[in-house]
Amino acid sequence: MPMPVRSLPLVQNWDCHGCSDCCRTYAVHVSDAEKAKIEAQNWHAEPDLAGVEFFAWDKSEQRLRLNHRPDGGCVFLGADNRCRIHAKFGSAAKPMPCRVYPFVMVPAGDHWRVGVRFACPSALQNLGRPMREQAAEAREYAALVEVDKKTPGDLPAPPLQPGQTVPWGDLLRITAALTEILIAPGVRIERRLRHALALMELCKKSSFEKISGARLTEFLELTSVIVGEELPEHPAKPGWAGRVLFRQIAAVYARKDVGLNAGDMANRSAWGRGIAGYRFALGAGRVPKVHGQLNEAVTFADAEKSLGTLSPEVDELFTRFYRVKLESLQFCGRTNFDQSYWLGFESLVLTYPAAMWLARLFVAGGKPPLEAVQAAVRIVDDNFGFNPMLGSGKQAWAMKILTAKAEISKLIAWYAT
Repeated sequence: MPMPVRSLPLVQNWDCHGCSDCCRTYAVHVSDAEKAKIEAQNWHAEPDLAGVEFFAWDKSEQRLRLNHRPDGGCVFLGADNRCRIHAKFGSAAKPMPCRVYPFVMVPAGDHWRVGVRFACPSALQNLGRPMREQAAEAREYAALVEVDKKTPGDLPAPPLQPGQTVPWGDLLRITAALTEILIAPGVRIERRLRHALALMELCKKSSFEKISGARLTEFLELTSVIVGEELPEHPAKPGWAGRVLFRQIAAVYARKDVGLNAGDMANRSAWGRGIAGYRFALGAGRVPKVHGQLNEAVTFADAEKSLGTLSPEVDELFTRFYRVKLESLQFCGRTNFDQSYWLGFESLVLTYPAAMWLARLFVAGGKPPLEAVQAAVRIVDDNFGFNPMLGSGKQAWAMKILTAKAEISKLIAWYAT
């Protein structure tokens, strides 16, 4: 019997609005059974699909995927920006990744939690039906993922950090405490993020062997108040080393080599990519065009220019984004390269300065501030938990240095406006 779904992102709405970005961007891998099902649909009988190759071999993944046309669109994407398989045979006839997107199914011991990818424009803008009305679909998708990923129903909770573990119930209590901080009304988002980091730092030094259940909740409530009162209003400016490491991480989040809005990195030689990496480390001159939306004239100096006071819509977007990521546990464990809870949380909050850094470049390139932030969040979340470079040893080393030097809070405050 499939595990139940016990947590939906209730602050989130979503429905597909036919933008077709996902059909033009992602490699959709298919199983042998899905390949056979599609072949049995007799698409070669369609005049415009006669002779079309429906599948291609993904060398990097060593798996079969749906083919794409020269313009980047999936071979089954219709002129109306709708999936032809879906239109003719219904949703159940599509490959599993197409059915589940933009939902993220997160195994949490004996149940599933549901996240959402803000890379989808409809999810980003909170358009469509409330997620609470989509529980049936979520259960269906969870059952599909459970079979496909062979997910056991007794996964242990990810460790808080090496040598520090708590059971699932207490992990959810910690998550609830962090969420309460991040949704506090009337407080700037950057201060909420720094407050949550401060609570995390205190918890890192604590032992929870004798503090569990209701006692853990009381401990978290008390310590949250204490660290919040001691939080500096204006942290120090990020240091040189922190900014160098941060720009390298921001480059990973911003870089796009295939699909819509691909930059020019894939077309550069190894020498050219090395020069681009050096420019990110140096932080001077023009920003390499790692993403197609970047204006070729923007400079690293533009990324250091304040955006000023931002609209309430920006605050709403980030508050919803972090609440969905936290409550779904999408930031740690299996859905984020098996990262520990604290490391995953640090990587999650670092998406804020990464998005704001990129938003500043978009504003310098001519986008209005709200549109710039929205575009930046989409790009960053397209990579979070999915770009293998973010799960590499090099990334873990960079995060360790940033944490040791207390740079993450400084970066959040520096790029907040």
